[in-house]
Amino acid sequence: MKISRKPEWLNKKIDFRAHQEMSVMLKGFKLNTICSEAACPNISECFSCGRATFLIMGTKCTRECSFCNVSKEKPGELDKEEPANVAEAVKKLGLAHVVITSPTRDDLCDYGAGHFAYTVKAVREVSPETRVELLVPDFRGDLKSLETVAEVKPDIFGHNLETVSRLYHIRKGADYQLSLKLLKNASEMGMLTKSGIMAGLGEKEDEVAELMDDLREAGVDYFSIGQYLQPSRNHYDVAEFVRPEIFDRYKTLAIEKGFKHVESAPYVRSSYMAEEYK
Repeated sequence: MKISRKPEWLNKKIDFRAHQEMSVMLKGFKLNTICSEAACPNISECFSCGRATFLIMGTKCTRECSFCNVSKEKPGELDKEEPANVAEAVKKLGLAHVVITSPTRDDLCDYGAGHFAYTVKAVREVSPETRVELLVPDFRGDLKSLETVAEVKPDIFGHNLETVSRLYHIRKGADYQLSLKLLKNASEMGMLTKSGIMAGLGEKEDEVAELMDDLREAGVDYFSIGQYLQPSRNHYDVAEFVRPEIFDRYKTLAIEKGFKHVESAPYVRSSYMAEEYK
């Protein structure tokens, strides 16, 4: 049954006036954020505090996930100035921790790994004390692309499973086992790894517990889980609004399973409060 009415614990409002200054600054650097492109409900809170998750390599994705608000059109060419622009924005904002992500770029020979690496290097040149977290697509499981990222030693390597194995039909072009393998390989290369999922897509609690086990077996260090919110009527329907006490239960379970840091609440997103992951 389709659910549309939000419960009382999902009442966060977006105040565009609160983050106008950040929006103007980002436009000046010709930069995009996943905060804007994914219609994140936390955007006012983060932008008003000078935090943003940078979306590099454009705003168009080569995959067609039915839950995601990022545009599904033919991507353009990479902006060679973008790594330096991200770095300057990080410096201007004085970020102690920055998250950098991208749409899936299956059209690129290295799936965008090189551009990620250039961006990490650029940030470290102008702001060496900033912790750099990457949230990457699956690189089609390409080991060489993963090695390109590993060579620049991001402080955290993130790749989201997004949902349980049974529901992977909503991730068109993705593969649950391939994503686990990517995370396992990243962990074996010495990187701290992180993954996140959405709740309310129709998953069952025992499936979430099994997913946690899969992530721990892959060596994943950090875990996040938050409520899926339908970006528009054209996107995948919300199956359930998960109650806050269930998120509390997930957090307790994840900590018991050995994750170093866990964020679990309705408004949690993979890059939300990212500086708290130690």
